[in-house]
Amino acid sequence: MTSYQDMPWLAQLNEAQRAPVQPPPSTLHAFRAAVRRAPDRTALAYFDARLSYAETDALSDGIAAHLAGHGFRRGDRAAVMLQNTPHFVLALLGVWKAGGVAVPVNPMYKSWELRHILHDAEVAAVCCADRTWDAHLRATAAETPSVRIALTASEWDLQTRDDPRVLGAGQTPIAPRLGAAGTSIGPRERADDLLTVARTAGRIRAVPDDPELTADDLALISYTSGTSGTPKGATNTHGNISYNAERQRTGHDLPEGATYFALAPLFHITGMVCELAACIVNAGTLALAHRFEAGVVLDAFLEHRPAYTVGPSTAYMALMSHPDVTRDHFASFQVMSSGGAPLPPALVETFRSRCGTYLHNGYGLTECTAPCASVPPGKEAPVDTLSGTLAVGVPGADAVVRIIDEQGRDLPFGEQGEIAVRGPQVVPGYWRRPDATAKALPDGELRTGDIGFMDAGGWLYVVDRKKDMINASGFKVWPREVEDVLYTHPAVREAAVVGVPDAYRGESVKAYVSLRPGAEPAPAELAAYCKERLAAYKYPRVVEILPELPKTTSGKILRRELRHRA
Repeated sequence: MTSYQDMPWLAQLNEAQRAPVQPPPSTLHAFRAAVRRAPDRTALAYFDARLSYAETDALSDGIAAHLAGHGFRRGDRAAVMLQNTPHFVLALLGVWKAGGVAVPVNPMYKSWELRHILHDAEVAAVCCADRTWDAHLRATAAETPSVRIALTASEWDLQTRDDPRVLGAGQTPIAPRLGAAGTSIGPRERADDLLTVARTAGRIRAVPDDPELTADDLALISYTSGTSGTPKGATNTHGNISYNAERQRTGHDLPEGATYFALAPLFHITGMVCELAACIVNAGTLALAHRFEAGVVLDAFLEHRPAYTVGPSTAYMALMSHPDVTRDHFASFQVMSSGGAPLPPALVETFRSRCGTYLHNGYGLTECTAPCASVPPGKEAPVDTLSGTLAVGVPGADAVVRIIDEQGRDLPFGEQGEIAVRGPQVVPGYWRRPDATAKALPDGELRTGDIGFMDAGGWLYVVDRKKDMINASGFKVWPREVEDVLYTHPAVREAAVVGVPDAYRGESVKAYVSLRPGAEPAPAELAAYCKERLAAYKYPRVVEILPELPKTTSGKILRRELRHRA
């Protein structure tokens, strides 16, 4: 009888995807190798700015020299709180060159969200946008005793295009900064300009010696998104990142030097690994466009002609719905992947019919250092005939994915249970949280908290988060199943389903939706549409229409906020 240990998914992989890999000890090793073999190749493209691998190397050397000159030592933590700009990459490489650990932080966070991360990680340095520093991070850093270094950057540095969409709707264009140092108000409130430091520090201070990073050294402390509670810091090692990046390179078979587009934010583990690290391992060009705005992204696709990108389903919905979108915008892509948010089957087919490109589904967590299952290029994900769920892909060649019961025992193929993952991409634990580590990673195997099943061919299906299950009159209702039905309605742009208190049923199903432009269905029409297609206990008794559904910056719809609203 076939078991998960037999790894039936290997039959879905080609020879290159099954072959053993020998990733470098760290992405920094891969970066230096790229500098040696292609110093003049463009490493970073940001609107009309271009930085070669040699220039990126020199600028990140300057940041490392500045950090070391201010007492930053091996193992110290630096928060990198920037959008998808060259500064993010320069800061990250500079931190690693100084032997430090990066703490990627969502730049949309405000003081109360930041305070926990800065204190928990005992951050020694912060790298952020000048607007963020002036608005609230200066004060928050001053309240954090461990913070002693601050670097700020302007999104208008390097590029010269005067496009307000770079900063988002309603922002006023400003001239590019010339790199003046920040004003010192107090010993721990001084911020220096990141680019000025990058250009000058290497000439006035010694660049640190090679930290000789190993695969076991910490690369990141990646705080979970907090969609279900207080964020915990997952400790992604250099080996975790390097392994998954190398698997991306060999699995996608893109030519060396290919252009990768950063659709997912780099501060999110998906963007960090599948875009940035995978690009570096392949000595490619990373195209950046600050933050997601559909029109800007479509323009960038035409300008940079990328071969690969990955982003949440919500981003693809926005691109597909843009009034200027054409098939030509996507003509250069060899692979487009979706991750970070559920991908409805209806979206895959609609996107293909309108844009001419198949979206490859994927599944991963921060604790898996991004992907642990994906749809291999050249294949299409099956849809489960009973539930209508789209497969998220198959595990990689070195991962073992099991479906388990409450006692951790294997469940048969096709039966729903918790998804458990073991492999070289799984983190060793949570930062200074031994109890949480023991609970989530018994014997090094990650208990994901996601409910799913695997078919006999090795295709993995994610049903929903364990904690999001709705109990209606004793019947289990998984929000994803209802959401997938809603996404087949031509008027629905986004959908999220939550359980709400019900005096009779205990819980009942409520749906929140946003609509496509020009669509005006009544809530009762959407409820009736679901009633025709779902069991009586599953369809939403109440549908509420909102202009936008609340989301994290990485594109995940925040069911927690919707439950609170309900």
